[in-house]
Amino acid sequence: MTARTATAWSDSAAAATQGAGKPLTIVQKYGGTSVGSVERIQAVARRAVATHAEGHRVVVVVSAMAGETNRLLALAKQLTEEPHHREIDVIAASGEQVSIGLVALAICELGTTGRSFLGHQVRIVTDEAHGMARIQSIDAEPVTAALDRREIVVVAGFQGIDKQGAITTLGRGGSDLSAVAMAAAVQADICEIYTDVDGIYTTDPNICGRARKIERITFEEMLELASLGAKVLQTRSVEFAMKYRVRIHVRTSFSDAPGSWVVPEEELGMEGAVVTGVAYDRNTAKLTVQAVPDRPGTVAALLRPLGAHGINVDVIIQNASVDGHTDVTFTVPRNEVGRAQRFAAEAAAAIGAGKVSSDASVSKVSVVGAGMRSEAGVAVRMFDALGRAGVNIQLISTSEIKISCVVDERFTELAVRELHTAFGLDAPTE
Repeated sequence: MTARTATAWSDSAAAATQGAGKPLTIVQKYGGTSVGSVERIQAVARRAVATHAEGHRVVVVVSAMAGETNRLLALAKQLTEEPHHREIDVIAASGEQVSIGLVALAICELGTTGRSFLGHQVRIVTDEAHGMARIQSIDAEPVTAALDRREIVVVAGFQGIDKQGAITTLGRGGSDLSAVAMAAAVQADICEIYTDVDGIYTTDPNICGRARKIERITFEEMLELASLGAKVLQTRSVEFAMKYRVRIHVRTSFSDAPGSWVVPEEELGMEGAVVTGVAYDRNTAKLTVQAVPDRPGTVAALLRPLGAHGINVDVIIQNASVDGHTDVTFTVPRNEVGRAQRFAAEAAAAIGAGKVSSDASVSKVSVVGAGMRSEAGVAVRMFDALGRAGVNIQLISTSEIKISCVVDERFTELAVRELHTAFGLDAPTE
């Protein structure tokens, strides 16, 4: 990272830091495609060494090589259909061990000392939820000691250990979380997330050709977009960054172009756009429970079994009561619709409700923006845009900086494009 690029996240703070001659502590995270071959690993090493040569302290966090985790899990599946989660974590975590060793070797070949650390060596302690473990603490001392020796530290992403010393993994996208957590632990100035895209866009460029790259976005906005289907950053990594105020720079490892910054809201400076981005989620299904007795506690009794079985319920709508009964409609992930309908039907029978029906041909489209807090009429603009496009709204959910609508899946891309245009997000035509 050059000094010019470093000042992009906060001109005054970075300029003051560099003006005083103080080096930055920078965490660089590289995903599977960025370390997918020997040539790509050498490119990662060159970037890390160049950053280090400018006087900065560098921690590199890497994923397994592209496709490696899937290959390892496929091997396990050949042995058993129901493998033990503890052993699966042992297998899955080995991909990152290979990556950190190769990256450290490549750094050493460039004349700088690279030192690799596995999750247990830097004591990334997690709970015991194998496959989706949550970080509880990190012992940063081995990392800071190596940085003090002017070494480039290379840490395995995606993994940790529980209090009994068993290897754990952090779930898909867990290397993002590893990087942000490591940045918090070493009090890094910047956490760079290198991916195969060059930043965060106002919507998916694959379905909206006029999407534009966002220069800066708040933690809250990014968290909403990530939870609503945007796949640039893992949701838990954004939560962690917001909690510990870790500034994130999302950029591509295939060029030196600046990317997008995820920062505290106060660092946006001037008031931002009312709507920052449009997201969509096709992994959505709708369930309707008919004739639910309209009395206290029935909706809780209806949804409690779903929560107990780890099924996330999102949009919830309860109709007006007629003759002491009401219909309740809610959404769940599409890949959970079968289980959700079964548990809901059992609960409905227990409380004296009627039939449970499902519809997996829906999707969710959302607009997100911190400017909604102070701008009236955003919902009307959204509904008008969808109405003009002939897109019927089935369910609506709102929060302080988000409005989501459940629509027929066939109209997903049309809805995204219409909303993108309606809120002035389209890139200028050349």
